[in-house]
Amino acid sequence: MSVAAAAIVLPLGLLFFFSGLVVNLIQAIFYVLVRPLSKSTYRRINRVVAELLWLELVWLIDWWAGVKIKLFTDRETLHQMGKEHALVICNHRSDIDWLVGWVLAQRSGCLGSSLAVMKKSSKFLPVIGWSMWFSEYLFLERSWAKDESTLKSGLQRLNDYPQPFWLALFVEGTRFTQAKLLAAQEYATSTGLPVPRNVLIPRTKGFVSAASNMRSFVPAIYDVTLAIPKTSPPPTMLRLFKGQSSVVHVHLKRHLMKELPETDNDVAQWCKDIFVAKDNLLDKHKTESTFGDQDLQDIGRPLKSLLVVISWACLLISGALKFLIGSALLSSWKGIVISASGLGLVTVLMQTLILFSQSERSTSAKIGSANGEERRTKHQ
Repeated sequence: MSVAAAAIVLPLGLLFFFSGLVVNLIQAIFYVLVRPLSKSTYRRINRVVAELLWLELVWLIDWWAGVKIKLFTDRETLHQMGKEHALVICNHRSDIDWLVGWVLAQRSGCLGSSLAVMKKSSKFLPVIGWSMWFSEYLFLERSWAKDESTLKSGLQRLNDYPQPFWLALFVEGTRFTQAKLLAAQEYATSTGLPVPRNVLIPRTKGFVSAASNMRSFVPAIYDVTLAIPKTSPPPTMLRLFKGQSSVVHVHLKRHLMKELPETDNDVAQWCKDIFVAKDNLLDKHKTESTFGDQDLQDIGRPLKSLLVVISWACLLISGALKFLIGSALLSSWKGIVISASGLGLVTVLMQTLILFSQSERSTSAKIGSANGEERRTKHQ
């Protein structure tokens, strides 16, 4: 990270990490004291508490970087969003796909109860990973032999969730890159599958498990397709922290869970067909730079995230000033070294968050086969 970038990232990092630690502490207290007595009450409280942290990242997109998220869907679907449980499946296009989902969840009133299936290492990320753990995100090791029972039990625990939630599942299993697309195309050609052009071949085991275990209490599947217009630079975490804008187009189609086929093989094929349709939709988007089959909906830019960030900033600045005046920390070399070390640690943690968002760019591609097995292709 350059010195100029660090100068921007550091104050934002201080705000995020110190407010996040406060949120984590509150979550831990309610987890220990309330959850053993009433899981439903704990979930309702945690939904509000987690939002106090996650709204900072919504602010980063909406107000700091000014990313333009354009939602294409029908009015009926827009009306249902946030009023029902939903399984969200999406192509994995950019570093901030999960943040785009958070923005849509915030607009729908269910940011605090938005969940996702994540890789296990995510929960060890300071602040954000810990908050996700308290919020019951599902963490997997990307080994089906280990993950099958973990996923099943995690999905079944959501059966009594007291408020509408979204569970996001990136069924491609990894972020889209040209190297991974080439591997997917080679695999599709060798096995007689439709050759993808804009997506990867979905790994359907997780989706089949989700559909099987959630069919009785989740009424809808949100089929989300993300696209970056050719005129817009791809959004990244570093661009967000630098305040650099991008444009993201979101196509959302609602499917009824009850309309899914009954057998696992047919559900897997349904998922593959959805991604073939996504591929065609993205071809059309490349030509037209829009999703013309759906109406563009106005999702606005609510003030809530801005007010939350201003409130956190005021609280932390006043607290820091009182501490510095009372402790005289900067009056000695020892205090200056401690302060500088703390600032360095925050910078390193922010760099870790940025690198984590980019980590899948160089990982190997896992390509799902027609019968559900997988092979791994290494890329340099």
